[in-house]
Amino acid sequence: MNVLHIDSGILGDHSVSRRLTAAVVAQIKAEQPAVAVTYRDLVASPLPHLSGAHLMAANARPEEIDAQIASDVEDSKTVLEEFLAADTVVLGAPMYNFSLPSQLKAWIDRIAVAGKTFRYTAEGPEGLANGKKVVIVSTRGGHYSAGPAAVMDHQESYLKAVLGFIGITDVEIVRAEGLNLSADSKIEAISEAERVISDRGGLKIAS
Repeated sequence: MNVLHIDSGILGDHSVSRRLTAAVVAQIKAEQPAVAVTYRDLVASPLPHLSGAHLMAANARPEEIDAQIASDVEDSKTVLEEFLAADTVVLGAPMYNFSLPSQLKAWIDRIAVAGKTFRYTAEGPEGLANGKKVVIVSTRGGHYSAGPAAVMDHQESYLKAVLGFIGITDVEIVRAEGLNLSADSKIEAISEAERVISDRGGLKIAS
């Protein structure tokens, strides 16, 4: 099995999402020692945000593309190949201002590619990346999974929507929220997430 491990938290060693994605991958490796893991840190090696020049490069002759755009296009191909080769994706996704880190959005823009991970048909769009499992590690300072603040969740809701659009319906969320409410709340949230990860009945990884 091939696992793609993605981190997008900007807080380095203080990042709860990084701590939890590492725990998910460690659990997968403990269950399946032969698993191959590809790691991409979107903060240490950020992808440029999508540009018009990048999009136009797909239909341009090589001599019409400058070196920077050519390099960006090659990086995009590598990112897409990593994603397509993965059976399971472990996606670290902290909530920033009710949405995603911009680094993660840049990655999504490189994997949501017409003709590769989705296509338009007479019946509407069709996802082409089916058969994969995605484990979203979701971290939030407040509580957004239920209650009045749920309408402000443009993080998990967006991820499930875009993954569904490209054909991925096997999506599991490991959530730690309320991290900024108090020291006790943070400890409790992390402990519960780690319990879910370590409980084989709580986190179902495809083989």
